[in-house]
Amino acid sequence: MQLFYHPELEAKTEQFIFPPDESRHISKVLRKSSGDILQITNGKGLWFEAEILVPDHKKCRAKIISQTQVPPKPYQLHMAVAPTKLNDRFEWFLEKATEIGVHQITPIICDHSERKVIKMDRMEKVIQAAMKQSLQSYLPQLNPAISFKEYMALPKNGELYIAHCEEDKKKELSHCAVAKKNTTILIGPEGDFSSEEIQLALDNGFEAVALGNTRLRTETAAIVACTTIALINL
Repeated sequence: MQLFYHPELEAKTEQFIFPPDESRHISKVLRKSSGDILQITNGKGLWFEAEILVPDHKKCRAKIISQTQVPPKPYQLHMAVAPTKLNDRFEWFLEKATEIGVHQITPIICDHSERKVIKMDRMEKVIQAAMKQSLQSYLPQLNPAISFKEYMALPKNGELYIAHCEEDKKKELSHCAVAKKNTTILIGPEGDFSSEEIQLALDNGFEAVALGNTRLRTETAAIVACTTIALINL
């Protein structure tokens, strides 16, 4: 099944035009014709079936023939992750986290971060592609990059965890995470969080957790955390 993304579709939409990139893909790459049926999501929980009216490679027109509201999951997972030095590793995290089921992602710039400039447009495209590939109806929210201290000042709710590598008494995330609860998890950069950042997180209600007995790369740790939360919510 091929899933398409059109963020402007609403429950009341009857006919619409795909943007140029999707129009080109439908007519030139997939060679779709008038009367062919497409599966589309608006990234907000609505799933549509649409019939192609005009398979133009610049302005492909279609009409909605059915729609379904996909219920949201009974929890929200927010991953606040320091961008990796290499862009492709962070993009790998974005792709896999979207496939597994993350709801919100915030790149956080930490004391030990080696990468401080984020290509938001590129990251958004990676998330959109992963949503379509994994046939999901909800597009994860990608927030602008923010410093760790600024992030700590934002309002938060639900279960709060920070995964770090310092020697300390930490519970395994799999032992303390709670099903059907909104959850935020902090993952640090290659050099880990600084001691000051860890203390600031603890002072703001975060609980220190471990993700296993081995030292993990930033992107691997983030995926382990996402998978842990997904599994306890099955």
